[in-house]
Amino acid sequence: MLFKVISIVLGTLLLYGNIDAQTQAPPPNRAPAQMTPKPVAKYGSNAAAGKTFTHDGVKLYYEVYGAGEPLLLVHGNGLGIASLSAQIDYFRRRYKVIAMDSRDQGKSGDSLDKITYEKMTDDLAALLDHLKTGAVDVLGWSDGGIEALLLGIRHPAKVKKIAAMAANLNPSEDALYPEFLALVKSMMDATPPAAKETPQGKRQLKVTQMMFDEPHIDAKALEAIAAPTLVLVGDRDLIRDGHTLEIYHHIPNSQLCIFPNATHMVPYDDPALFNGTVERFFRAPFVKKDRIKDMLKSYEALETSQQ
Repeated sequence: MLFKVISIVLGTLLLYGNIDAQTQAPPPNRAPAQMTPKPVAKYGSNAAAGKTFTHDGVKLYYEVYGAGEPLLLVHGNGLGIASLSAQIDYFRRRYKVIAMDSRDQGKSGDSLDKITYEKMTDDLAALLDHLKTGAVDVLGWSDGGIEALLLGIRHPAKVKKIAAMAANLNPSEDALYPEFLALVKSMMDATPPAAKETPQGKRQLKVTQMMFDEPHIDAKALEAIAAPTLVLVGDRDLIRDGHTLEIYHHIPNSQLCIFPNATHMVPYDDPALFNGTVERFFRAPFVKKDRIKDMLKSYEALETSQQ
């Protein structure tokens, strides 16, 4: 559910409202242009790392960093590779990190028809085929979490482990808090009509509208996910607590992590906690503990240690 509606609205209000950004005087004492340091290449806009390939008629932009076991990172709605900078920085130390701008977002090309999570998921599968990675670990945030789950359903042979942060199965108020849906709608309504007709405006509205139309995943479909899956969410997230629990309970080999006093933005707000939690899950052998047997085993060990 990550989105750039606020920034788009503010930008369009600046462009089409009462503030004329083009005619504002430059700040005093500005350094000469030749003295301005050359910007360092950033994730999501790195010519040295960026490449493209075409799938389903759409040119898709991706970047690869590091070496080791392959790890696919998947961003949220309306964003791109740059939104995962803290995750790329962390995981590239031990993994071959692969990140792609989804269709109609970032530096990737536009599709001619409606966007669906299934199409974006199949784009990711095509990227893995293009790079010949074999099975990968997958970390998805928000819309990326939805796609991570769909990879486990639609392309199970391509997935080793899944970490899905703040995913939802449908766009209803059963899954999402109504105040969030109201906020996004108000932002869309506040966008000036002229801005909606620009190429960027049309693109952004298309991607944002997807949050009201998609996804439509039957919870029972999650039972087909064989990959060990870590379901993550903040306890102050945009996703309803019960909905996250529904996802967790329908995935056979799943673990649950609820970050305390954390919002939908915990991968950005506290990357050390978030990244460390995900890496521990990826690196440790997956063990599905028994509610009673494993509790008794630890309890007996505790008793023995106190004798």
